Amino acid sequence: MDKLRGKAETLKIAHLLDVEPGTLTFLQDLPVEDVRRFRTQTVAALFDRAPEMLDRIASATKLVPAGVAAAISQKALGPRLAAAVAGRLEPARAADIIEKLPVTFTAESCAHLDPRRIEGIVTRLDENLVVRIAVALAERGDHLTMGRFVGHLSDAALRRILPQVDDAAVLGTGYVIDAPERLGHIIDLLGEERLASIIASASAQGLWPEALAVAGMVTGAQRARIASLTAAQPQDHLDTLVRTVAEQDLWESLLPLVALLDPEERRTVAELPSLRGEDVLGGLVRAVVATALWAEFLPLVHALPADSRKTVADTAGTLPAPDLDALAREVDKQDLWDLVMPLVELMDDAAKTRIFALPAFQDHPEP
Repeated sequence: MDKLRGKAETLKIAHLLDVEPGTLTFLQDLPVEDVRRFRTQTVAALFDRAPEMLDRIASATKLVPAGVAAAISQKALGPRLAAAVAGRLEPARAADIIEKLPVTFTAESCAHLDPRRIEGIVTRLDENLVVRIAVALAERGDHLTMGRFVGHLSDAALRRILPQVDDAAVLGTGYVIDAPERLGHIIDLLGEERLASIIASASAQGLWPEALAVAGMVTGAQRARIASLTAAQPQDHLDTLVRTVAEQDLWESLLPLVALLDPEERRTVAELPSLRGEDVLGGLVRAVVATALWAEFLPLVHALPADSRKTVADTAGTLPAPDLDALAREVDKQDLWDLVMPLVELMDDAAKTRIFALPAFQDHPEP
C-alpha cells in the first residue's frame, strides 16, 4: 500500500505548507519512508524556528488569567496565531486557555497547532470538550487534523465520538492517521455493525482508496474481516472498486485482501464484469510483475472464468524477457509451480517456448 501511504503523506505535507496537494505530487514517486521523514523535518522547520514575538506573547499570556488569555486569543490573535502561541506554552497552560475558548474557534486553530504538542495538550483537556472538538472537526471535514489527534484520544472519548461522526469522516481520518498502530484498536471500538456500514459507505461514496488504505494498516483477523465484508457488497459496487483500483493502479492494496477470501468469496470477485476486460487484466498482470504479488494473484486467477484465464495467460506470455525472468524467480522462490503450470498450458507454442527457455523452468516438467 506504498502508493496510498505516499499520497497520504503528501496530503499531510501540503496541509502543513498550506499549498495545493497537486503541487507536491512529485513526492508520491519517492520512497514513502523518505517522504515521512521529510514531513517530520518540515514540522521541525516550521515550528522550531518561531519568531521571537511568539515567545514574548506566550510569556505575556502566562501573566493573565486563562479566561483573559482566551479572550485575547480570540479577539486579537485569531486561530492561526493563537495555535502558534499555544505551541510555545506548557501543555497544562495551553489546555487551561483552550477550555475557555469557543469550540468552533478551537477546531479551526487545531489545524495550525504544532503536531508534536498535541498529545500533551489533548490528554489534559476535559473529555466533554475533546468530544465536542472532534465532532466540530468532522463537521468541518478536516480529516487531516483529526488524523493528527485521534491516536491520542482515550477509549472513553472515542466511544462517544464515533457514533457522532459519519462514515466518510471515519474513513478519511483513518486514511491519514498519524498513529496507524492505534487503528486496529479503534476498529475494535467501532464494532461489527458500524464496520459493515463504513465499508458500504466506501462503496456508495467513492471512498475505496481510503478504505483500502485503512485495510492495509490493520492485520490478522481484522484485515480478513474487512476483506470478507467488502466481498459481500453488491456486484455493481465491487465493480466500482475494481475500476477504481485499475484507474489508480492500486492492485498492491487490493490483491492482499483478495488472497484472504474464502473460495466462494474469491469466486464472487473473479466473476465481476470489470475483471473481464483485456485492459484491466493486462494492467493487473503488469502490476503483479512489478510488485511480485504472485502468491496473492494466482488463487484469483484460478477462480477466473476460462476466457479471463486465457487473457491472463496470453498477457503473461508476451511479457518482456526481464519480466518473465522476474516471474520465474518469484514463482520458484515461493514454490508456486502448481498454480502457474495451468496458466502455461493455456499459452500458445511461442510463449511456451519462451517460458521453458528460462533457467528457472529447466527443473520443472512441461505440461
